[in-house]
Amino acid sequence: MNQKILKVENLLRFHTICRQLHSLGQRKTLSQWRHVFSSACPMWTAQPYTRPWQTDALFGAALSQYRLLVTKKEERSRKSQLSSTKPKKEVEVWIGMTVEELASAMEKDIDCVYEALMNTTINIDSLEADSHLDEVWIKEVIKKAGMKLKWSKLKQDKVRENKDAVRRPQADPALLTPRSPVVTIMGHVDHGKTTLLDKLRKTQVAAMEAGGITQHIGAFLVSLPSGEKITFLDTPGHAAFSAMRARGAQVTDIVILVVAADDGVMKQTVESIQHAKDAQVPIVLAINKCDKAEADPEKVKKELLAYDVVCEDYGGDVQAVHVSALTGDNLMALAEATITLAEMLELKADPTGLVEGTVIESFTDKGRGPVTTAIIQRGTLRKGSILVAGKSWAKVRLMFDENGKTINEACPSMPVGIIGWRDLPSAGDEILEVESEPRAREVVDWRKYEQEQEKNKEDLKMIEEKRKEHQEAHRKAREKYGTLHWKEISFIKYQEKKKQKLLKPKEKAERDSNVLPIIIKGDVDGSVEAILNIMDTYDASHECELELVHFGVGDISENDVNLAETFHGVIYGFNVNAGNVIQQSAAKKGVKIKLHKIIYRLIEDLQGELSSRLPCTVEEHVVGEASILATFSVTEGKKKVPVAGCRVQKGQLEKPKKFKLIRNGHVIWKGSLTSLKHHKDDISIIKTGMDCGLSLDDEKIEFIVGDEIVCYEEKEVLAKTSWDPGF
Repeated sequence: MNQKILKVENLLRFHTICRQLHSLGQRKTLSQWRHVFSSACPMWTAQPYTRPWQTDALFGAALSQYRLLVTKKEERSRKSQLSSTKPKKEVEVWIGMTVEELASAMEKDIDCVYEALMNTTINIDSLEADSHLDEVWIKEVIKKAGMKLKWSKLKQDKVRENKDAVRRPQADPALLTPRSPVVTIMGHVDHGKTTLLDKLRKTQVAAMEAGGITQHIGAFLVSLPSGEKITFLDTPGHAAFSAMRARGAQVTDIVILVVAADDGVMKQTVESIQHAKDAQVPIVLAINKCDKAEADPEKVKKELLAYDVVCEDYGGDVQAVHVSALTGDNLMALAEATITLAEMLELKADPTGLVEGTVIESFTDKGRGPVTTAIIQRGTLRKGSILVAGKSWAKVRLMFDENGKTINEACPSMPVGIIGWRDLPSAGDEILEVESEPRAREVVDWRKYEQEQEKNKEDLKMIEEKRKEHQEAHRKAREKYGTLHWKEISFIKYQEKKKQKLLKPKEKAERDSNVLPIIIKGDVDGSVEAILNIMDTYDASHECELELVHFGVGDISENDVNLAETFHGVIYGFNVNAGNVIQQSAAKKGVKIKLHKIIYRLIEDLQGELSSRLPCTVEEHVVGEASILATFSVTEGKKKVPVAGCRVQKGQLEKPKKFKLIRNGHVIWKGSLTSLKHHKDDISIIKTGMDCGLSLDDEKIEFIVGDEIVCYEEKEVLAKTSWDPGF
């Protein structure tokens, strides 16, 4: 650019020199003429003459302006060059970020993201502001925006410090003191576990159980005549309560396996053995009902060998005691065997410091709120202690024993009822004592945060799977329409949309009838858990979808009824009540409330409700059978009608019913008769052994001697769900 200016300046200088030379020549000529004409024309000398320096001034001004313009242009071009060499903006991104988050990171509008994704395989219509983007699409958007990509390791608001409460380190063995053993009674349903415990406690728990079966974990402290104390956990033996038995095995020191001498090893017996092995807990075998004539204790011992339970009689280390819970025979021997095993285990605990324990059962009590039954494993629990269990915390207001008597403190191995929980913890949750209420809230907040993070990860994984499915479907759709003209594609899509119109009321009702929304309410957390575990085995969704709307602990409330009304569902209550006002409200709103006290009755009811939602099946009931002996045709008007001469072999033929023609075992026609005659008389019924002639409503069907005519009627039969809960 500077060279151009120099060239222009040189030209201007050359032009100025030429002008100056020219002016000098003119001056000489003028001076001569002035001398000639001065006398004749005196005014000539007075005329002004334009000086050459004035012209030079004009050229100089033009040159300075030109220089200024060129300099400005040069500066602009230099700036543009600088801007073009400026580094690209770096955008920090992460896997799984949403459309909104990507737009925010780019400092652009959301529309910019949508524009960048146009003419790609991704379906723009399905993208929302909170839709998660795949790595490929994030790169595509950044590339089209002319920006630079930078991956962040993890998208985190802020790394939160772990504020969870944990168990204390192991105590100094010198500080440990002897404690009572915690013994869990396990076995098959109706093998006498609760009756045996009743005899030890001298109570009548079994008589109060609904259906005579235990449906909760009972925790009891039994004082023996010798002065020793044993904490017993009575677990349910019914198949539905597998989780409760597993929980009982986890907090126990010894398992008493009860097997009926007249029944032998059963399914829940095997399961109980497995729970004990998983928890690495020693077993004491109690062979019950030995007072019966058909009792065979030796058979029980032999059957247990198959499950690696070897009694002392067979060279093993498992003590076997023959007892009768009904008469009380040998119960003290069973207690002594348990105490002996406990002494060998040298059970000790630390009664000082912060409390540690386990929730055995939890329920909501009217007037007292959330209540838990717990086993204390370390420390001494006192009134006013601050406890944390799961995502709930408590300031202990009241403690009571298994008889409901208020107590002031609970030592290790002692079962205790605790009142003062803010929310209901789950059975099996670990109980830990903390220093203060703020600390308890901090622990609960952390655990909720952790649960939320886990849920977010699962949701993100599910979203990614759904996105891949959608992408695959979109790819297939593109392949389907790949060779078609856009007009043809539009027409096909229009036809598809027409098919996807709103369902008619009748069709909607049929669709809704194949879904059963239910609400579960139970008396304790363990009962609800057992029902939900049974529901997890439901495998007949192709027949009727089972939808769990809500579950909880406590009596049925107005909220439950409103929820059931909204979802057109059924409320199932287990060992809970529904007041008169609630029942009247439910009846008014058309909501079914079904209350049960025995778990397998509740499941049977649920199976019946599922079956009622299924469409009826049509069954054929044979009324009569006839064989064709001869064929001929008769003329009716201008056409010939084939007629079969038959003899009724079984039952009777009734003209109003339905008929089918069978040839060589295959049905070749179904329909109704146009005529049924005996000799020449029209009849409606013909019985076994009688001959008849008949014609069908389809004249194209030809009869062959030996064919069979079957008269039948169709009956609608209620379908039954194929779901088998296993008991």
